[in-house]
Amino acid sequence: MWLGLCELRVMDDRRWPWLILVPQRPGAVEIHDLTPLDQAMLTFETNLVSEGLKKASGCLKINTGALGNVVRQLHVHVVARSEGDPNWPGPVWGFGQREPYRREDLHRFAETIRKAL
Repeated sequence: MWLGLCELRVMDDRRWPWLILVPQRPGAVEIHDLTPLDQAMLTFETNLVSEGLKKASGCLKINTGALGNVVRQLHVHVVARSEGDPNWPGPVWGFGQREPYRREDLHRFAETIRKAL
């Protein structure tokens, strides 16, 4: 899904409701690489997605991070977390093996997010 600044993607790991915002600015690696206006837009879109994900998932906590250690292109992870989920309260990164969605579940999740936004 396209927002204003970012492309919104689903992380293909059904263990957590997990979205990724990718600002469409060539060469942006860090948030400070964006113009002040784009930084404000990224903050707005991150908040919008966080609220929608929380509403759609009913989670306890939203985790947000822009790590970029594996993929240098600037991107922001927005992950729904709840007590009892895999590795709660630890981080999602580097925990276990990714569990891909079944195609129909992925489409259902994406549609739920579209409606929540």
